[in-house]
Amino acid sequence: MINKNLYRKLIEKDLPLGEQLASARSILANERTFLSYQRTAITLLIAGLTFIRFFELMWIVIIGWLFLPAALITMYLGTYRYIKMRDLIKHVEIKSMENKI
Repeated sequence: MINKNLYRKLIEKDLPLGEQLASARSILANERTFLSYQRTAITLLIAGLTFIRFFELMWIVIIGWLFLPAALITMYLGTYRYIKMRDLIKHVEIKSMENKI
């Protein structure tokens, strides 16, 4: 579960307004990208299950089976990239605060 105060602490530091807004945009863009990855993964999963269950042509069933691991890989990559970018944003903000002091 995401700590709701995490982003508030990150943005409400003694930064100029422009840097606060840039930080907020970066955080929101990262979350938007994460949700896009998850939406794509769910779409692949549903399409794969539909192809397997409701079609009898072998090549469509094979595509359905290929979609299932693709969905899991997409879900993993989206989560991995989200965490890496979140940590990078935190690191940049901390460095920015250290340079201001």
